Amino acid sequence: MNWIDVRRRIEEGEGGTAEFKRGFDLSKIGPAVCAFANSEGGVVILGVDDNREVAGVQRDPEDVQERLTSFLQNGCNTPVAADIGRHNERDRNGDIDRWVHWIAVPKQRGLEPVSYRDRVFVRRGRSSVTPSPSELQDLFNSFGHILTEQSAIRSSSANRIDMQKFREYLGNRGIETEEDPQPSDETDLRNAAALTDSGQGLRPTLYGVLAFGKEPQRYAQTRNFLVRCAAYDGIDRAAEALQVAEAKGCVDEQVDRAVGWFKGLGRFESYVGLKRKDRPLLPERAVREALVNSVVHRDYAITGSEVLFEVFADRVDVTSPGSLPNGLSIDSVRSGFLVRARNQSLAHFMSEMGYMEHRGRGWPLMAKHMREFNGSEPGLIFDRESRCVRVTFLLKAQE
Repeated sequence: MNWIDVRRRIEEGEGGTAEFKRGFDLSKIGPAVCAFANSEGGVVILGVDDNREVAGVQRDPEDVQERLTSFLQNGCNTPVAADIGRHNERDRNGDIDRWVHWIAVPKQRGLEPVSYRDRVFVRRGRSSVTPSPSELQDLFNSFGHILTEQSAIRSSSANRIDMQKFREYLGNRGIETEEDPQPSDETDLRNAAALTDSGQGLRPTLYGVLAFGKEPQRYAQTRNFLVRCAAYDGIDRAAEALQVAEAKGCVDEQVDRAVGWFKGLGRFESYVGLKRKDRPLLPERAVREALVNSVVHRDYAITGSEVLFEVFADRVDVTSPGSLPNGLSIDSVRSGFLVRARNQSLAHFMSEMGYMEHRGRGWPLMAKHMREFNGSEPGLIFDRESRCVRVTFLLKAQE
């Protein structure tokens, strides 16, 4: 892009592919660069007012160019392939320097969307904004992050599988792992679909990473495959967050850590005569069942969202990215008669590890424990716009 092109863009004004900045402020330039990279590309022009007047950047032009070059290389989560340029637009007398700088950002495609200060931005009209959950899903998918259980995690390697945990799983299945002769570890892992040939050698599958991986959230594709926990001092997210945590690890560890966090929040106190009686906020079995279902049945093609475990003043919500698995309806889930799993290998793993059953008893068990606890029924909704399934437990039965 040359000065003639930039001048034409200035005359056309700001829009979906052009943004003006009067001065040099990387905290304002960063979101615009990120948004253009994640959208259809665009140009950030420095030294121009919103009214299209050339004011010039009041800094040493060499320093500006050097800092822009450094920012494109190191300022975002991944280097941004963009062209930078500059032009000295002197006044009519030719004695006042008015340096205009520009960053021409093409549409980027790599391992993951471009983010600035851990935030992803997209272009919406004349603004650089944080995408909605559905936009974020589409963005991740457009970067090639459509994952299934058997997808290879190419940035991982076979030695990132925890063999002790894998052998524990085999033992739970009744498979002898001590007596000779034994298959090689590689053979066992391939037979269990925890390793696959990626075309560049053996790599762990998504299932292998989430069931047996060391540090499962260390990869770009799996960074958000965790349970995000939050307790609020109110009935919505606008209230003050009292406690927050991330339950990471393999899927069984995520459930255990999220339940442990929840148990640490406290208990209800009541009195029978002069004696105090404590009870948990909710029955652990119901909470655990909801969390197990959320990590097993979530849509792992949605890489930009976590399972949310949120405690409000009046309820607890467990929100899982995606739709109901394999065409199930809300009524069929409640009935417990139809048993389908989006992620069959993870469901089998959690069953063998003692976390879930295959008989469709999850919802009936949650309902039974809640009725016995406070007389309420769990709520279940599918939010099509946000692409999520939410289970709600009331902390107290409604009058």
